[in-house]
Amino acid sequence: MRAIVHPSKLSGSQIAPASKSSMQRACAAALIHIGKTIIHNPGHSNDDLAALDVIQKLGALVEIDNAPNVKANAGSVIVNSNGVKPIGPSMNCGESGLGIRMFTPIAALSSELINIEGKGSLVKRPMHFFDEILPLVGVKVKSQKGFLPIAIQGPLVPSNITIDGSLSSQFLTGMLMAYAAAEKQDVVIKVLDLKSKPYIDLTLAVLNAFGWKVEHTKYESFRFLAHAPLKPIIEYTVEGDWSGAAFLLVAGAIAGPIKVKGLQLNSTQADKKIMEALISAKANMKQEEDGILIGPSADVSSNNSNKNSNYSNGLIPFEFDATDCPDLFPPLVALASVCNGITKIKGVSRLAHKESDRGLTLQTEFAKMGVQIDLVGDEMLIHGGALIQSATVFSQHDHRIAMACGVAALVANGPIEITEAEAINKSYTDFFIHLQALGAKVDIQ
Repeated sequence: MRAIVHPSKLSGSQIAPASKSSMQRACAAALIHIGKTIIHNPGHSNDDLAALDVIQKLGALVEIDNAPNVKANAGSVIVNSNGVKPIGPSMNCGESGLGIRMFTPIAALSSELINIEGKGSLVKRPMHFFDEILPLVGVKVKSQKGFLPIAIQGPLVPSNITIDGSLSSQFLTGMLMAYAAAEKQDVVIKVLDLKSKPYIDLTLAVLNAFGWKVEHTKYESFRFLAHAPLKPIIEYTVEGDWSGAAFLLVAGAIAGPIKVKGLQLNSTQADKKIMEALISAKANMKQEEDGILIGPSADVSSNNSNKNSNYSNGLIPFEFDATDCPDLFPPLVALASVCNGITKIKGVSRLAHKESDRGLTLQTEFAKMGVQIDLVGDEMLIHGGALIQSATVFSQHDHRIAMACGVAALVANGPIEITEAEAINKSYTDFFIHLQALGAKVDIQ
């Protein structure tokens, strides 16, 4: 699919997509919850659909109810589960990094031999963690030298372990889910150098919403507490996605104003920090009762002294640490591209094992649009203010790259053609449709 995004002025309002981070965790919790779970406002991205497929492969019965209800215009998903009871010898997590890292320890609760597969970029992402850790809890593991496919055979027996949290917090999420399901309270998971702590906050929030109790000490040790019996019927509402909404918010800041609805300001999602970057860049932002109103800076005088500026949006360069929220790099680069000066973003080391090597991909694709990006150690320097050039860019099969280029195109000097634009289906299927609803001219071919 090719998406051609033309320079456009945006207006109106848009509801944020459902959070796939929340949705996938809810699916996992519904699987290990013995009883009925009703998930309101479910997501329908490829990663969400992969999670629903996995829990069915692991024994859950899933019913889709598309009828809008009081709690969600998007309908609900009803999950009935009697625990992890695989119906076949394999499961496929699609291209979901969270899916493979979360569901593998959960699948290991079974004594059945299970082959765990993925596709696309996931087969190139390292999974050495399982080779090193799962044998410590009684699970037999056979991988392809740390890569997919992986064969496992449990059952997983919780014990005191120490794990490395520096590569991804998603491995820890899987272990927390599996340990909670095993209902053993006298064990501790110790963690070294944990990254992306807000994602662990989200995992703990989901577990707590279902009734499990887990406490931590400075994110260095996690202990499982006794709790009341879980309710036989649990309802969980998936919150709006700050990761996807970050692109809408940046689009509003550079081409708005628009209003973004459906986001929880008290969310534990890591990518809520996009608000800090927008404030630092002097975007005109106001939190209203029904959403976030966002537009270019109210003070454009800061641009007047910059004679080389091609934009009069009042946005200024900023510094930001994205170590704990690396998925914000793409929308932040789109934002920094129209800020007049050099923006510094820390955390480049977290980008190598995404759907693409995002540091290099952002540098390559934005260069095609005339934006210079320097990678210096763990920092990314974006030279903003030059007029974004009409070009053809390649998503590199990375959903967030496709969306970042689409946002930058809104203020280019001509249309931006994005090839392999269907990559957005991984997380935000309706992204281009939502841009169109806000007034952007987008041709889909």
